[in-house]
Amino acid sequence: MRIAVLASGFGSNLQALIDQLHAPPEVPIEIGLVLSDRPKAYALERARKAGIPTAIVRFRDYSDRRAFDAAIAEQIERHGCELIVLAGFMRILGPEFVRRYAGRVLNIHPSLLPAFPGTHGIRDALEYGVKVTGVTVHFVEEEVDAGPVIAQVPVFVDPEDTEETLAEKIHAQEHRIYPQVVLAVAEGRVRVEGRRVFVEPEEIR
Repeated sequence: MRIAVLASGFGSNLQALIDQLHAPPEVPIEIGLVLSDRPKAYALERARKAGIPTAIVRFRDYSDRRAFDAAIAEQIERHGCELIVLAGFMRILGPEFVRRYAGRVLNIHPSLLPAFPGTHGIRDALEYGVKVTGVTVHFVEEEVDAGPVIAQVPVFVDPEDTEETLAEKIHAQEHRIYPQVVLAVAEGRVRVEGRRVFVEPEEIR
């Protein structure tokens, strides 16, 4: 299966996907496109080093979000990608895009959703004083950070944790479970019944 990865920044989750899914010849996944809305995103350099096609679609080059989304979809179709993986993509995809690719867009979030949605999940969890936070991989729906949950793993918050140290622990878990989820979806081992998601042969942990 060919997948498209959308990223806006450093691309550490992209690198985990490249190392664990794109590079090994025995894995039935090829990253067919890395797309960014930021020309200077280091994720693009990671893709180039791995020989993966790249595309830049800047929001400011389009009249509205609908046109921006259409340009992203055009790139995805041009590169023959069937699954879309968001890896630090900092733009909200509109309803028409989400409906067009329903069940084929994945996102990863640095908290145990539905707790602490939004762009500051790590900081918000730390400021709230929780003892456990974590990582969530979910399908993307029209409401932000609200799609059916595919996998979650806990991350314990130590009393001495800062936002930076907690982020390191969360990112380590992201790099471990996101490739597992993408592979499970690509292999057809994930099914959705309402809001419940089942992964075969076993849950991802």
